[in-house]
Amino acid sequence: MWKFDRRILAHFDFISILLVIPLALFSGYLIGEVSPRLEHKHNVYMGVSLIAFTLFFFFPLRRFSWLIPMFYWFNIILLLAVEVFGHARLGAKRWIEIPFINFTIQPSELMKPAFILMLAYLIHRMPPPMGGYRLKEFAIIGFYILLPFFLIAKEPDLGTAMVLLLLGFGVLFLVGVYWKIWASIGVALLLSAPLLYSNLHDYQKKRITDFMSEKPSYHVQQSIIAIGSGGFLGKDKEDATQTQMKFLPIATSDFIFAYVVERFGFLGAFVLISWYAMLVLHMLSIGLWSKDDYYIKVVASSISFLIFIYMGVNIAMTIGFAPVVGVPLPMFSYGGSSFVNFIILFAILQNLLAFRFRDMYENRGTKSFM
Repeated sequence: MWKFDRRILAHFDFISILLVIPLALFSGYLIGEVSPRLEHKHNVYMGVSLIAFTLFFFFPLRRFSWLIPMFYWFNIILLLAVEVFGHARLGAKRWIEIPFINFTIQPSELMKPAFILMLAYLIHRMPPPMGGYRLKEFAIIGFYILLPFFLIAKEPDLGTAMVLLLLGFGVLFLVGVYWKIWASIGVALLLSAPLLYSNLHDYQKKRITDFMSEKPSYHVQQSIIAIGSGGFLGKDKEDATQTQMKFLPIATSDFIFAYVVERFGFLGAFVLISWYAMLVLHMLSIGLWSKDDYYIKVVASSISFLIFIYMGVNIAMTIGFAPVVGVPLPMFSYGGSSFVNFIILFAILQNLLAFRFRDMYENRGTKSFM
């Protein structure tokens, strides 16, 4: 007889779900104000995300952890395939077109869950010693971090590549690495900064020069005007002229934060940032609490870092404090691949939390629905 195992609910993290759902619903509402057509697509993405969450939540991940390296290397092969079979858009070759069905995939987005799971797999199998990882262990894990970084940066997609780089080494910093290694990396980065800048693409250099110049780019100017016009409490939809009259570019994705402030003012911005802060701190607390379970520790910390990096960079670029790099506001900006990826990561974390006891993966005694 199949019975529901109550331990699943006992260890399920309801707080993160309660923090994520309002973000998705509120973003759908704002996207609908700007474009009803995009709101319909956003709702479809939410439906796909619900299906993806269910599939990843019920998959016995720990039991089949040996599949994680295969998942990682499969995505590396996809990144290599971009160079040969890639589909170019706006000067960047980041997509692969699936024959016969007129559908494209972006391997750099698919790489994110594979990258995080591979980090968790490596650290679980090679936990840090007292005092942190030494050079040999750091080099092994560093190889798995740098390989996708270089492949994605070559597309070029420096924004996503830098996110993975910061995420990977951020997790290592949290887990523990010998301090002399970090000091050596810091010195090397300072000495090589001019060389790194000279190897950037022209459009990447332009973004940096636009950021450093006294006058911001047109996109950022319109974003700052929208933010400033929102005041303390914001405007009605009809009065939000920066967005409704199409002065604010990409109002549903890259610059959606500016539309939030135009509509709901400083108060709305404060609530949204505070909401993200609660989610980031909650994920980080799960990671810090899971001292001996490196799967939970790495995945929860990675989600925390990922949300913080995306949120910080997106908001900073909308107010002119960072170059415009096309980084979305997590689970808020319009876009299917990014939204589905975050939901998959939350499903993986919920799986690791709810089914973390070994006997829940074995057929002993009374069978559960797993």
